[in-house]
Amino acid sequence: MLCCAGTEEENYGPPANNQYTAPPKGGNQYGNDRGQQRNSQPTRANGPPKILPIEIPALALEDLNKITNNFGQKSLIGEGSYGRVFYGQLHTGDVAAIKKLDASTSQEPDSDFASQLSTVSRLKHENFVELLGYCLDANNRILAYQYATMGTVHDILHGRKGVQGAEPGPVLTWPQRVKIAFGAARGLEYLHERVQPSIVHRDIRSSNVLLFDDFTAKIADFNLTNQSPDTAARLHSTRVLGTFGYHAPECVS
Repeated sequence: MLCCAGTEEENYGPPANNQYTAPPKGGNQYGNDRGQQRNSQPTRANGPPKILPIEIPALALEDLNKITNNFGQKSLIGEGSYGRVFYGQLHTGDVAAIKKLDASTSQEPDSDFASQLSTVSRLKHENFVELLGYCLDANNRILAYQYATMGTVHDILHGRKGVQGAEPGPVLTWPQRVKIAFGAARGLEYLHERVQPSIVHRDIRSSNVLLFDDFTAKIADFNLTNQSPDTAARLHSTRVLGTFGYHAPECVS
């Protein structure tokens, strides 16, 4: 939910190794309900926007430490410019990709971050990676997402980035490619067109298209900060968000 200004990438999928293998399945997947139009922060006629409650469970830091081996190297599955991602199984039995945000990139007030969480907790679509839980404890900001059982599109096409000798996955059939492309497009359509106010992803690339069982594609890792409801102002903002080179031209014109 923070600014994706770096060029490093984060993963929500299997731990890195030299061979592309899908990890064993574990736990249930959270509901993949089709998206509904939602106004995450409705405005009052004579007052500031109303902040709605967060619709996902809070997770105890003690429990997260336990399931990630104290956020140790053994559980690490990804690292990027604004956080590290760990593998863990929640107390519900659901397997999750647990992102621990860097303190240096979490400069916004807790109230603003909670407002963003409220918005994200309402994003429900079968082609969008769902946020399962969160932890705001002392200086820690931790988010638990659906775990991508098949990694990312980048993993299959090129192998895990940053892993020496990593090999691509199996060659995709045309039906599989079409299914992935269609799913990713539907996820983007949901964010850009069906969510109210709309959310501009700003960082679409193969490493941010996650793959689940049967090659179901889900969009991940968008930036929620500075999501102005004024589309014209947003597109012509001088602040460039996401990874440079992955923006629509009008965002940097």
